[in-house]
Amino acid sequence: MANLLRIVLLSLPITFVTFSCFAQKGLKHANPQEVGMSVERLERVAKLAERYVAQGNYSGVVTMIARKGKVVHLNAAGSFGVDDPKPMQTDTLFRIYSMTKPVTAVAAMMLYEQGKFRLDDPVHLYLPEFKDQKVWVDGKEVAAKSPMTMRQLFTHTAGLTYGFTPDNPVDIAYNEQKVLDSKDLAEFVDKVAKLPLRFQPGTRYHYSVSVDVLGAAVERMSGVTLDEFFRKRVFEPLGMQDTFFNVPAEKMSRLASDQYWDKDSKKIMTVPPSSQRNYKDNGMYSGGGGLVSTASDYMKFAQMVLNGGTFNGVQILSPKTVEYLSLNHLTPAVRAEGANAYPGLSLHNGQSMALGFGVVTHPAWMPAISSKGEISWAGAAGTKFWIDPKEQLIAIALVQLYQAPWPLRYDLKAAAYQAISKLN
Repeated sequence: MANLLRIVLLSLPITFVTFSCFAQKGLKHANPQEVGMSVERLERVAKLAERYVAQGNYSGVVTMIARKGKVVHLNAAGSFGVDDPKPMQTDTLFRIYSMTKPVTAVAAMMLYEQGKFRLDDPVHLYLPEFKDQKVWVDGKEVAAKSPMTMRQLFTHTAGLTYGFTPDNPVDIAYNEQKVLDSKDLAEFVDKVAKLPLRFQPGTRYHYSVSVDVLGAAVERMSGVTLDEFFRKRVFEPLGMQDTFFNVPAEKMSRLASDQYWDKDSKKIMTVPPSSQRNYKDNGMYSGGGGLVSTASDYMKFAQMVLNGGTFNGVQILSPKTVEYLSLNHLTPAVRAEGANAYPGLSLHNGQSMALGFGVVTHPAWMPAISSKGEISWAGAAGTKFWIDPKEQLIAIALVQLYQAPWPLRYDLKAAAYQAISKLN
């Protein structure tokens, strides 16, 4: 726990040697003051991570911040896990879970730009299994008032669920059918399509497997697996060499330990091998939560979004498409209906849904400093990122701890924004 590795952009020769690696891989760097940030105040971000590690809240933390297209902070604190004392590294691989969703959304919008679908098309045009899917209402299955649409998959308003509610019949059915344990997307689609929707499509926000369904649609429309589409159309063009559904054997030693917070013993525990997700020969390419990545790789993806669809000379999306996907796509009525989707998984009061991202609509209502138009998402094992177009700032925090009760995400926002010395 005492092993710390800190790399913060300071006026030291070793720092510039370290950051030259980013330049070679496409990420640019800058002295913080060049982009309106304070060197001294950025130290507080590293100290925040160190404090969390020292208190035993996390085994290890990696944080990364960029502003105006330049990396100004990268820090690794702690160790790989309670079962692995080797020092955390800045290129450690993390299970990013739902931070996969924005990647899937971008992939789908690439096909949208090619004219492969329209946002308000019924999903069954691309996944026929969902034609005439029923809705669970008052203890019985009834016809849907309208088919779920492609747009609703991006925004969790299609009426689907996740299986997280133990007393709901539809969620119970998801668990009985082991929807999340499907061997591939074909089996996943077959299982979900045979189960009723939990809500009438388009009536409320409800966090769900909808982005996994969107990933399946990407497969059908593109004619290749989601794994291949991501690799050839997103990861390779952006230089993301450490992002995968399946981790190459030679890189498995860089994967952080799989851990959870045990509230009874108040300790970090390692997930038993029998319960760990497979990242070696997994055929279920989960567009909702299947990727492993690094801070630097995800920064490239996020920077592409902030740049309006372009990174390192490669155009992934049109700037107008990025502008559109970043807007609030929920009506006030639908947003209000989804105010309490799940405990801990609801949208914040000042937040709504863009296409595949959460978007800040009212910064003053958020639990931490934010900007209007900021887009973000998080992962089940505690990972978090946000993109702030107003301040031209991206921040990423990677940890590997399920059920963590700590407010790292909010503390990081305070630490990142207090380091700004000049507003954009």
